[in-house]
Amino acid sequence: MSEHDDKRPEENGGTRADQRDRNGESGNRLRRELPHEVSAPAPAAQDAPEAKSAPAREAEPEPEPEPQTAPGPGPESEPRLTGRQRLVKGLWPPRVSRAQLIVALLLFGLGFGLAVQVASHSDSDSALRGARQEDLVRILDELDDRTQRLEDEKQGLEKQRDELENSSDQAEEARKQTVEKERQLGILAGTVAAQGPGITMTIEDTKGTVEADMLLDAVQELRAAGAEAIQVNGVRVVAGTYLADSGKGVGVDGNKINAPYRFKVIGKPQDLEPALNIPGGVVQTLEKEHATVTIERSTKIVVDALRQVKRPDYARSSSQ
Repeated sequence: MSEHDDKRPEENGGTRADQRDRNGESGNRLRRELPHEVSAPAPAAQDAPEAKSAPAREAEPEPEPEPQTAPGPGPESEPRLTGRQRLVKGLWPPRVSRAQLIVALLLFGLGFGLAVQVASHSDSDSALRGARQEDLVRILDELDDRTQRLEDEKQGLEKQRDELENSSDQAEEARKQTVEKERQLGILAGTVAAQGPGITMTIEDTKGTVEADMLLDAVQELRAAGAEAIQVNGVRVVAGTYLADSGKGVGVDGNKINAPYRFKVIGKPQDLEPALNIPGGVVQTLEKEHATVTIERSTKIVVDALRQVKRPDYARSSSQ
């Protein structure tokens, strides 16, 4: 053998020892790095019976023991709540925030205002709601007549304007219209007598229950129906007339008058009488006070009570 061959076993032997040492160290190092739960692998001979018996154990799993809870109060021991009980529990006690309180107050104010408005409308319409069909037809006719009067007045004013614009002698035409306007204003102011168709209303008050406000309602109702001149027991009623209770009678502009109260009214009888007889109107109010009301139509009513012209203390014409 050569010298080279003698050295190879030593080298090989040293190499095998070194490999065994390295393998042992690597095995120890891997065993140290593995977790403690992993055990050493079992011999191959013992793996076969375990593999054969594994399907049997998997087919018949052992029942797990039920957990035993200690008796005591808990959510399972409490009775289950129904849907209604959960709803009540969620709503009560109420949890109100500041914003919700403000919104609730605003809604309450809005509802209260609407209720008041509806109540006021129902009070004003209560008289018409219980009226008969004939009374409602008469009220509608009165409204139509009032509209027609306003339309006639509008056409008259337009005619006067056209006459002033187209007249050859505008000064003479203006003078005629001024005289006519003065006569009309004199009738309204009570400075000149007037006559024409109208009604006479007599109020008998044997028990003294008629008061000044009832007569004032009659005057206002007649004016609204188109009365152009009114006279009560010899006293001319004008724009500034006032009525007040005076003992057992009524004072009209400081002049005391007693029952029976007689109204002389110039106007369209077909409008004046229905206005007094509407449901809940003047006649029904007076009859509730045990007064007797009589209304007569006439083609000629004379209103001859006059008023003195009073010069205003402060008012002056704006055309000066």
